[in-house]
Amino acid sequence: MMIGKILRFGRSRQLHTITSRETIKPSSPTPSHLRTYNLSMVDQCMSHVYMPLILFYPNNENCSLTAHEKAREMKKSLSESLTRYYPLAGRLITPTTPYIDCNDEGIVFVEAKHDCHIDKGQLISEEYAGVGQLFADGMVWQNSTQSTSLLAVQLNHFACGGMGVALSMSHKVGDGCSLVSFASHWASIARYGSTDHRQVLALNPHFIQSQSTTENSFPSATGVLNPSVANRVIRKFVFPNSKLSELKKKVLGMAELGGSKLSINDNPTRSQVLTSLIYKTVVEATSSRSSPFMPSLLFIPVNLRDKFVPRLPQTTFGNLVTTMSVMTRHESETSLSALVSAIQKAKMEVKQLPSLQQASQDYISNLSSLGKEDLETFVNRSYWYSSMCGFPYFKIDFGWGKPTFASVPLGCLGMATCVLMDTPNGDGIVAQVNLETQHMEIFQNDKELLSFCQI
Repeated sequence: MMIGKILRFGRSRQLHTITSRETIKPSSPTPSHLRTYNLSMVDQCMSHVYMPLILFYPNNENCSLTAHEKAREMKKSLSESLTRYYPLAGRLITPTTPYIDCNDEGIVFVEAKHDCHIDKGQLISEEYAGVGQLFADGMVWQNSTQSTSLLAVQLNHFACGGMGVALSMSHKVGDGCSLVSFASHWASIARYGSTDHRQVLALNPHFIQSQSTTENSFPSATGVLNPSVANRVIRKFVFPNSKLSELKKKVLGMAELGGSKLSINDNPTRSQVLTSLIYKTVVEATSSRSSPFMPSLLFIPVNLRDKFVPRLPQTTFGNLVTTMSVMTRHESETSLSALVSAIQKAKMEVKQLPSLQQASQDYISNLSSLGKEDLETFVNRSYWYSSMCGFPYFKIDFGWGKPTFASVPLGCLGMATCVLMDTPNGDGIVAQVNLETQHMEIFQNDKELLSFCQI
């Protein structure tokens, strides 16, 4: 069912100690002709909030490097990686500036010690208040109006000898795929010792420069992110593949019994059926007797890299995303089969794209198409569900082994959200759900939901 804590913080003990803080700059200066990096219109639609990713590495007794030597190697390889990912070492002039000044000012690299242990058998829980301590300057979905930096790293050393590598990247410059690609590139340089190694070259970033530097006047798509977390709680649930197969059969059976077919195919994905189940349960949890059913809006980000003609590499840097939306105006539209059908239909409507400019126009058009009623729902009854299943975060190896687990903390998001990630061994999906406390009490005790969870 729910996953317990991996970090056992003693109540009377020091939680963490910052041991060093420095700025890492690119190992080679950025050429003058690359000094200005124009943001696409989609980039400009994103708020300057810091997306977090943390990777946990157990103590590898077969590795002869000390903690100090590992840190030194990580700093050196980070510097080399920034020569390829040069925009990340630059600065925004202001949070709304439509370009990055690639001035090689570098990124903050913090080291911290924690007198606690990583429990190898469990994943991270956010029930503890210290998640921000694992990230440089607490950058966990922090909406910054002061900092113009684009990336920060914190290397966490635990008492058991394990490490946690925490990255915070501005959503203004790239999406979740960009963040994982950068981490993979950085780790590969550390592992293979050269930027020219064939394993590293395959991970080099691919940049598509936007032609315009005109500031986009369209409101930020993530402007509804609210840093307040009062009365909110985050829980994690594990759904084994065997249970997800059962869920697929149930969805297909419901569609057949209702005399209808799913709009696209009869083989919905794990993410589609699980998203439908969680969203259905959330809507029911927020529609109690005292609060009857109200229209809701489900948003699902979509990676566009394989929608371009020709297809773009997954290492393409930037916000290469659009947003599928599913409006549920009536309670009947929240059945599992209806939701899966609606999600598949929305995915089919994501067109192939000839250019980044077209992707930007489509993204803005999708948001502009929402009517006044939908916009009110967008702010008050919207749910953001993102799937990171299939992302190669469990392959990010700095030279002393792959991470035992990974997490994208939801930290201070003051809205209903859900993130899906693969389990470490690939035999299921971990769902991280963020809801108001009163709604979570109902959600986490739903019998149908729990019938597909790992108990």
